Amino acid sequence: MTPPVIHSLREQIREHIVEGIVRGRWQPGERIVERRIAVELEVSQTPVREALRELESLRLIESAPNKGVRVRNLTAADLEESYPVRAGLEQIAAELAVDRLAADVSALEPSVAALYRADRVEDSAAQVRHTVAFHRELVRAAGNSVLMHTWESLGIEVFTTLSIRWLGTVQKSYAEEHEALVEAFRRRDPQIGPLVKDHVLGCAPRA
Repeated sequence: MTPPVIHSLREQIREHIVEGIVRGRWQPGERIVERRIAVELEVSQTPVREALRELESLRLIESAPNKGVRVRNLTAADLEESYPVRAGLEQIAAELAVDRLAADVSALEPSVAALYRADRVEDSAAQVRHTVAFHRELVRAAGNSVLMHTWESLGIEVFTTLSIRWLGTVQKSYAEEHEALVEAFRRRDPQIGPLVKDHVLGCAPRA
C-alpha cells in the first residue's frame, strides 16, 4: 500500500509548488527551499525532493551547485517548444486509436460535457483539467504504453496551466473544438491525425 500513498503525496506537493509559481509566490529566478516546504506542509523532505526533481525534468525549475533550486525564467518560446512534440504524439495516438474510438467514443464524452459547463462559467482551472483529461483518454485509447508514458512526461497539465495563466492563451471554444474531434472519430475521418495535430498546435502560446 505504501507506493500509491507516496505517489499521491508527491503529486500534491508538486501541485502546491506549481500553484505557488503560477500565482507569483516564487518569482522567476527565486530560490525554492526544500526544507521550508517540508515544514510548511508537515511532510518529510523526501517527497518534496521527488516533486522538485519531477518539476526540474519538466524544465519548470532548475538547480545548480551551491545555488539550490530556482524557478526558471520561462518565456512564451519556452512554453511553446513542447507543443510540436505533443502534437506529433497525439497525431500518432489518434491514428492508432481511430478504430477503437470510432466504435465507442464514450471515454471522451464526459470531458466534453464537463468542458461545456466550464465554458459557461469561464472556469479556466476546470477548462485546463477537462481539456487535459480529454487528451489523456485520446492517447490512452491508442493502447501504446510507450506513447502514453512519453506524452505524460511532457507535463501537459502544468504547461497548459502556465500558458493560460501567464500568457492568456485561451481558445475561443474549448468544448466545441473537442466535440468536433469526437465527431471526427465517430465518422472515422481519414484525416483524424492531421486534425488532432492542428488542434494541438492551435493551443500553443505565441512567442
